[in-house]
Amino acid sequence: MGARLTREWFARTAPEVAPALLGRHLVRHLVDGTLVRVRIVEVEAYEPDDPASHAFRGPTRRTVSMFGPPGHLYVYLIYGLHHCVNVVTGPVGYGSAVLIRAGEPLAGHAAMRTNRGVDRLDRLCSGPARLAQALEIDRSLDGSDLVGDRRVWLEAGEPLPPDRVRVTRRVGVRVGVVTPWRFVETDSPWASPARGI
Repeated sequence: MGARLTREWFARTAPEVAPALLGRHLVRHLVDGTLVRVRIVEVEAYEPDDPASHAFRGPTRRTVSMFGPPGHLYVYLIYGLHHCVNVVTGPVGYGSAVLIRAGEPLAGHAAMRTNRGVDRLDRLCSGPARLAQALEIDRSLDGSDLVGDRRVWLEAGEPLPPDRVRVTRRVGVRVGVVTPWRFVETDSPWASPARGI
């Protein structure tokens, strides 16, 4: 088991934390005890003054986890079907988070294949909904403490050097479209199939 990232590490703005998450390991103990691990290869940052952010209009019952403390999960459901996994950043009450868009499977491949219903490794975690499904992350884990929880956490891994990070606009947003807050490992075969970027 690697060293976990600390609470202080998360207590920065989302655009600062997002590129620093690349290369880190998201680890999950599944209900049956299986350990699954992915290396983060693609993320997006969201700040409270950002019209594309769930925090833009202030806290709601759905978004309360996004407002702190840092180092917790914010998990939401989109289209009534798919879950998305976010890492809360910044100080308590601030409302910033980083969406984990894709990861490279490192451990627990068989469990992830079963959870996803697909065999190809490059399809297991290549998108936010796929990643959440592979790791069995749903709303029941919303608010989980990534620093102290035994079900899900983040380990230091090997951060990417800046020359291995590609910066683009975000995917699938209707407002704040040109904001360059998507960070992805350059030429990663594990990243989501983001078109037009």
